[in-house]
Amino acid sequence: MNQQHLWIKICGIRDVPTALAVAECGADAIGLNFYDQSPRCVDTTSARGIVESLPSHVSPVGLFVNHSIDEIRRIATTCGITTVQLHGDEPASMIGELSDYRVIRALRTDGDFASLASQQMNESQQVGAMPWAWLVDSRSPHAYGGTGETVDWEPLAHEQRSPEWPPLVLAGGLTPENVADAVRTVQPWGIDVASGVESSPGVKDLEMVKVFISRARAAS
Repeated sequence: MNQQHLWIKICGIRDVPTALAVAECGADAIGLNFYDQSPRCVDTTSARGIVESLPSHVSPVGLFVNHSIDEIRRIATTCGITTVQLHGDEPASMIGELSDYRVIRALRTDGDFASLASQQMNESQQVGAMPWAWLVDSRSPHAYGGTGETVDWEPLAHEQRSPEWPPLVLAGGLTPENVADAVRTVQPWGIDVASGVESSPGVKDLEMVKVFISRARAAS
């Protein structure tokens, strides 16, 4: 890949020891999930403690699903978070309303990424606000991410990417076993994993995290 550094985010961190261990493994960012239907949901008190414990080179990202602007701002301010991930059905206008944050817009795809990207670009241009990054995840009728369902990488690999697009973060079913192939095939700006490095829902396996990051970096 022709880039200097692959951005790696480990999502669904719920306690300080795990956050510090993940940082030690070489993650660039950790995800704090505030969606109360998720087994990875973290309360604001725990999240603030995690944020305060992180080394300066590791960024905390707050994950929100259909929260209101006021809820996002309240939680982000309480926890000291400046990067927010919109992972639900939020309108494009919300990106503009959160312009003082770095906004990651999750795009849940069932394979037709070209149409989805075109739609997102049109909506962003209409409201005059572009996200900091797009996160490509698998679409599931039962959950907003974290399902372990794999994104079809081939269309992404052959997609003609516009220079106007935000950086692309690949998620959806990544594991230590397939991440190297995913990185080589898609050549994303970044990658994101939650369930793919867990021993059970919400419980990170640090050996899996270490192998995941090592293989991803080697492939980039």
